[in-house]
Amino acid sequence: MKRDEPNWLMVLKIAMPLCLSYIPIGLACGILLHAAGFNFFMTLLVSIVVFSGGAQFLIASMLTINAPIISVVVTLFFLELRYALLGSSLSRYLKGQSQHFIWLFSVSLNDENYAVNYLKFATDKTWTPKQALLVEHYSLISWSVANLIGSLIGSALTIDLEIVDFALTALFLYMIVMQIRNRLTLLISILSGVLAVAFMVWTKSTLGLVLSTLAASFIGFMIEAQVRKSKVKLSDHWLFRKVRGPALTRKTIEDKNTDS
Repeated sequence: MKRDEPNWLMVLKIAMPLCLSYIPIGLACGILLHAAGFNFFMTLLVSIVVFSGGAQFLIASMLTINAPIISVVVTLFFLELRYALLGSSLSRYLKGQSQHFIWLFSVSLNDENYAVNYLKFATDKTWTPKQALLVEHYSLISWSVANLIGSLIGSALTIDLEIVDFALTALFLYMIVMQIRNRLTLLISILSGVLAVAFMVWTKSTLGLVLSTLAASFIGFMIEAQVRKSKVKLSDHWLFRKVRGPALTRKTIEDKNTDS
């Protein structure tokens, strides 16, 4: 980055790969939301208020199968609950900011801009909360525009609603695969799938998805708690041995301080 550049341009260059990556998935999301019955205004409103690809695909899928609104709301609540953890990990970098700033930062946070900002905070001492907020706003604008254009494209096309289910399934399979780091997460993922089928057959509604998610999460929590109580190093336990993981590409500020 050139330090003599305007701040908005410097941050835009950092956020540009993220913004460009939103174009294909944002177009697809807009098309599917239109197929699910959303007009242009509602598509744009949902993209701004929800700002989550997984959640918006879920909304489109559940509405096409006439799921009860309460099931949609509860499922979205647990799906988006992860942002409480993501936000808390950034809280130490936002100390001293006003409540209004924290509110703006929270409502425009998502997985991708979180990754960009966390990496910048951890590796660049000059990165500021205002620059982080600008990254979020750039990503929000690109996502919303892609959704809106997708909705316009969807109005000119005839979309088979079965595609919505397929797109959502593919998206969440990708999310599961990318989050599997050890044998425990793989085991809980499989258990969650089995419980989802069982609970949906039992409840005869999508509420079974919520119940299976809660049950699998609780079982995973209890297993990890028991392993920790056994005073065995987590990395040495067979359940916590890595299945796959990204290679270390750069050190954080904390790592550099430790090394020195």
